[in-house]
Amino acid sequence: MATPVRRDPAKNQERILKAATAEFARAGLGGARVDRIAARAGANKRMLYYYYGNKEALFLAVMEASYDRIRTAERGLHLAQVDPEEGIRRLVEFTWEYYLKHPEFLTLLNSENLHKARHIKRSKHIPEMHSPFISMIDDLLRRGVQSGRFRRGVDAVQLYISIASLSYFYQSNRHTLSTVFARDLFAPRHRAERLKHMVDLVLGYLRK
Repeated sequence: MATPVRRDPAKNQERILKAATAEFARAGLGGARVDRIAARAGANKRMLYYYYGNKEALFLAVMEASYDRIRTAERGLHLAQVDPEEGIRRLVEFTWEYYLKHPEFLTLLNSENLHKARHIKRSKHIPEMHSPFISMIDDLLRRGVQSGRFRRGVDAVQLYISIASLSYFYQSNRHTLSTVFARDLFAPRHRAERLKHMVDLVLGYLRK
């Protein structure tokens, strides 16, 4: 039986979201069980439904919270205050490290893509989070062009998709890739090589 929790709505919701994130990342939307989420959160199903309504709405809340965490962390890079090349380097390194530290984010994205983004399409908050982020990359590109080091015409959205893809594909396919190429791609040396390769690749594309 779940341990009763104090009547603190903010903490209760935080506890439920943390438990739901773990359950959805482990089992996907279809395999996740509200009973397990409630038990992990030390709550009861009635409280969970009171705050979130149903499992689908809880999944959307988890997605919004997950996007909010990575976008908030990216703001901590202070890209507007650094040299454009250094800013790009930081962004590539941050994306790589964030995915390493938060594999649940990738599995949540996988789950939502299986559902063709059905849940986040209903979100008003997620687009609001991404607009300032893309503007931040646009600023890096603009300053790089002004300095004479970056070429013109680079689309910030396409660039970020490429940066994310370089990290995501390597990490999400590391088991098959390691087997096919007979190389432990998650060994420290190979991970360091991969990060250097990604930084060089992105900066090489941007430079004039």
